[in-house]
Amino acid sequence: MSSADASKRRVRVGVIFGGRSGEHDVSLRSAVTVSAALEQAGYEIVPIGITRAGGWLTDGDPMLQLQSGSPLFQALPNGGVADGQAVTDEVDRLSRSSLQTSVPAAIPADDWAGNIDVVFPVLHGPWGEDGTVQGLFEMAGMPYVGAGVMSSAISMDKAITKQILAQAGIPQANWLTVLRKEWQRFPDAMTVDIERELGYPCFVKPANLGSSVGVSKVHDRGELAAAMTLAGGYDRRIIVEQGIDARELEVAVLGNDEPRASVVGEIVPSNEFYDYDAKYISDDSGLVIPADIPAEVSDAVRSIAMRAFRVLDCAGMARVDCFYERTTGRVLLNEVNTIPGFTSISMYPLLWDASGVSLADLVRELVELAIERHEERHGTRPPGEA
Repeated sequence: MSSADASKRRVRVGVIFGGRSGEHDVSLRSAVTVSAALEQAGYEIVPIGITRAGGWLTDGDPMLQLQSGSPLFQALPNGGVADGQAVTDEVDRLSRSSLQTSVPAAIPADDWAGNIDVVFPVLHGPWGEDGTVQGLFEMAGMPYVGAGVMSSAISMDKAITKQILAQAGIPQANWLTVLRKEWQRFPDAMTVDIERELGYPCFVKPANLGSSVGVSKVHDRGELAAAMTLAGGYDRRIIVEQGIDARELEVAVLGNDEPRASVVGEIVPSNEFYDYDAKYISDDSGLVIPADIPAEVSDAVRSIAMRAFRVLDCAGMARVDCFYERTTGRVLLNEVNTIPGFTSISMYPLLWDASGVSLADLVRELVELAIERHEERHGTRPPGEA
């Protein structure tokens, strides 16, 4: 297609969803929200699905094909899939106007690859948020939303992230990294180390995963083995973190080299901690936006979030999770998520909506930031952009 022809059409955004990770189902719900907002913002959507086995779907309706086998969509309060459309009425809460919630059918497979102007990956977890697909986009010379290869890989790896942030002087809860083989060979010695260094309660999680998949809160020695086995089923490295009595605060960051932070929100989980069910299934968790905290605490959370964003060389977007310790008043960084959830109850878009940035404006800015980053790195602009 010539540049003249490209200038006559809307900018095409390839929305990639699904994937091989344990967060496949969450990705589908996020992609519905993102695609609807992109359409409202005036973009043409090219949906691209990735199956759990790693197959790429570009013909027909990739979203419908993946939804049909998604347990999470079947668990939605209003049903899973009806008449070929994702039932996501809750999306309306994210914007000041009703959004179309279906993902348009894909253009023919022999046409899409050369005509996507910007890629918007909505892939949570490994094989999507960890630098793998980002490397593919770099090789193809395509602008894409979000962090680059290095930043994505580092931020996905909790163990490496913690080490880098510790070197930068960013406060965190105490933690240990345990190899799965170490635990399997020396469970008694590892138990002693965990109890000596961290004590109970503690949190056990895979080093490379998100959405609280594989995460357990361990109250005593009797619960430790099962938690380590669960986390070890997802990754060869296991993070064990000290449990602290804290409020869970989250902030959204937007930008490239000059990022800005949203208002701070608080998670009041329906379960003992903000696990997978509390995040994506139950409607009982409380999202307090803005959080009822002193101004100096809000400033500290925002400052830590932007410091971490810069230290990890993030781009586009990130949701930064922090702890506000009740006994000491300390603010501690918990995690950095470079492709945060975009479901109807996800904090990232809700935080920006509360900060005066509508969902359509948010995705529009993310696309523009992707183009800006690509232009800075490669000195080119995609077709369709003035």
